[in-house]
Amino acid sequence: MPLAKGFHHFLLCATLSFAAVLAGCSTATLTPPAPPVSDWVNNCTDWDKWDKAGPPYQIYGNTYYVGTCGISAILITGADGHILIDGATAAGAEVIAANIRTLGFSLQDVKLLLQSHEHFDHVAGLAKLQQLSGARLLASPAAASVLSSGVVDAADPQAGMHEPFPAVRVDGLVTAGQAVTLGQLSLMPVATPGHTPGALSWQWTSCEAQQCQVLVYADSLSPVSSDSYRFSQHLSYLKAYRAGLDKLAELECQILLTPHPSASDMRTRLQSKTGLTDANGCVMYSQAVKQRLQKRLTEEAAQ
Repeated sequence: MPLAKGFHHFLLCATLSFAAVLAGCSTATLTPPAPPVSDWVNNCTDWDKWDKAGPPYQIYGNTYYVGTCGISAILITGADGHILIDGATAAGAEVIAANIRTLGFSLQDVKLLLQSHEHFDHVAGLAKLQQLSGARLLASPAAASVLSSGVVDAADPQAGMHEPFPAVRVDGLVTAGQAVTLGQLSLMPVATPGHTPGALSWQWTSCEAQQCQVLVYADSLSPVSSDSYRFSQHLSYLKAYRAGLDKLAELECQILLTPHPSASDMRTRLQSKTGLTDANGCVMYSQAVKQRLQKRLTEEAAQ
């Protein structure tokens, strides 16, 4: 099950710190200097282009932003290898690879690839990144067939809207509520279908100096679909959609991240005094999506 509020069980550690040692985390990996956050803020705009190159930056501890200006990709580093969540578009994969190298990390040390939701703007680059790194890709059962074929599933609200993307080798399945581990790195997958059937959100903890933070990479979750799709006509899917939103709101969550940076106001938050830290981030994000979903259902009822 996802971590409940107030319960830190899975720890990722970033630096040689007393807090990290007490947590039982490895102190073998030191994080190299990263470009300042201001570089990303100054080079990228809100709702920027998906393939526009932007500099990487350190989010917190051993967690880094390595995506483009418009599409997120998250690198979590460890002594036994690194984990990368999402691969952006096919063109964006080159930006991600360059950003990982800029941070001083080797692509060959990326051992696991994970996904948020199975649309081309977030996963089309995974094939290239798998080729460059040799990493194993783990996916949710519903997303696995899509990633293996490059074709969006017929059950997806956006089925028929996207061109096929490069297929990628899926090496294993993710079970929601069962941690994905790599050495001492551990990430908790949370099933959050809605935007796609196989969508996952991810929760983990990173430590920096004597402070640990729980991070959540919450899926897009927006009720976007083809013109013919009606959420109100798919009651089981709608029930799972709402259940995922409830789970998200219940997670411990000090730093919220999303596949589209601007969906969680990343650029604005980076410029604030508290940066990305906001203990209410996941709750507010969940509530905002619930409001969008209710608006969509009201519009469907009026048609």
